[in-house]
Amino acid sequence: MSQENIVEVWNDILSVLEKSISESTFRTWIVPLEPQYFDENSFVLHTGHALAPSMLRKNHYPEIASAVKEVLKKDLEVKIIFDEELAKTLSKKSAKRVAQYEKENADLKNKNSQGFKYQYDSLTHMQSSNLNLKYKFENFVVGSNNKLAYVAAQTVAQKPGIKYNPLYIYGGPGLGKTHIMQAIGHYIIKNRPDLKVLFITAEDFVNDVVNALARGDEKTKKMNSFRKKYREVDVLLIDDIQLIAGKTRTEEEVFNTFNTLHGSGKQIVVTSDRTPKEIPSLSDRLISRFEWGLMADIQVPDIETRMAILHNLAKDSCIEVPNNIIEFLATVYSNNIRELEGAFNRVTAYASINEVPLNIENVKNIINYSEKERSFTFEGILDEVAAFYNLSPKEIKGTGRSAKIAEARQVAIYLCRDLTKQSFPDIGSFFEKKHTTILYSYEKIKDELRTNNALAHVISTITNKINS
Repeated sequence: MSQENIVEVWNDILSVLEKSISESTFRTWIVPLEPQYFDENSFVLHTGHALAPSMLRKNHYPEIASAVKEVLKKDLEVKIIFDEELAKTLSKKSAKRVAQYEKENADLKNKNSQGFKYQYDSLTHMQSSNLNLKYKFENFVVGSNNKLAYVAAQTVAQKPGIKYNPLYIYGGPGLGKTHIMQAIGHYIIKNRPDLKVLFITAEDFVNDVVNALARGDEKTKKMNSFRKKYREVDVLLIDDIQLIAGKTRTEEEVFNTFNTLHGSGKQIVVTSDRTPKEIPSLSDRLISRFEWGLMADIQVPDIETRMAILHNLAKDSCIEVPNNIIEFLATVYSNNIRELEGAFNRVTAYASINEVPLNIENVKNIINYSEKERSFTFEGILDEVAAFYNLSPKEIKGTGRSAKIAEARQVAIYLCRDLTKQSFPDIGSFFEKKHTTILYSYEKIKDELRTNNALAHVISTITNKINS
């Protein structure tokens, strides 16, 4: 075969590979490869994906080499090389090839799966709904920490506006509230394309209110347009609702929008980092509305659930990660799924790009893990705080509400979180308080430290004593 027809050769190889490699791997990693040349010894491919060379060598080299041999009738070493220029330009040729692959298989996929039509024909719908494609029920890991919220979300998705309206999902940051909320939207778009779904963050809602209230001749028109946007949907999803608290006009618009939608049998779903009653400055009438339906909390996942999340990430990325690394990361990042996923991505990307083995020592270096950080205990921290405030540990852990005890308790909670990185529920168990109370105390001290120099000095003094 002549060198000029390498594209045709590669297309023949793709036809062979498609039969031996899963569709997701084939589309994500194989189709975008760029054939460069082949000679008597090797077949060279370029990729714009930094992880591809390592992943394909580890997991799919035999299939690729076998396909090359079947087409060219000889054994060649397959070389897969990362090309920075290809990564920067995103290769028009690769994009064209992926599009061609999708086009050729569209008819078959439409016959075999309604999901194909959802994924490729409903992009406009999803974009107008502000949904992220990765947040679906299919890749949400269910555990004891989130089962109620998951079951409630599925019920709402299947029968929007009929049961659990509103659905109020609350829990600490990075635990999957946004994921499960958007999964509701995706499910409805797929199964009820006649319904209009809108996802919005509370911050963006506030900005829309401010823009609509701006002075000028267009004020009335802007406000009418604003209300039409939010009150003519079938499913309204508002993320981080706590951010509207204390903003009078925004609260009024949320209240009126809620009444309009709820009165019309439209579904409302909101998320927050705490229950309605625990949101400072939130109006009583909104608290009442949010409590009408079902309140479902998402707690910190146990280690088995965290490990399942990491195994799913490894599977989706087609990367082999040893079980001891999975367990280690799940142990270190015990309180926030977002941090857990970020650490996984950082570790696997670094190991792949720098071609270092995934072992415990390398992982510790990549995530800057400190053994000392894990050596702090709640008891030791509480003892130092108690000594500083001239109180007993029992007083701090008790129910006393004096200003001195309250400050000492909040400082102790802040330091337990900051120094040990343990979860809010774990800290709550130690202090015998709800995890939302622990979260509030931590955030209060964290916010005050930005402007309160005296408090910063207290934290620094106690921390130095603990470290000594």
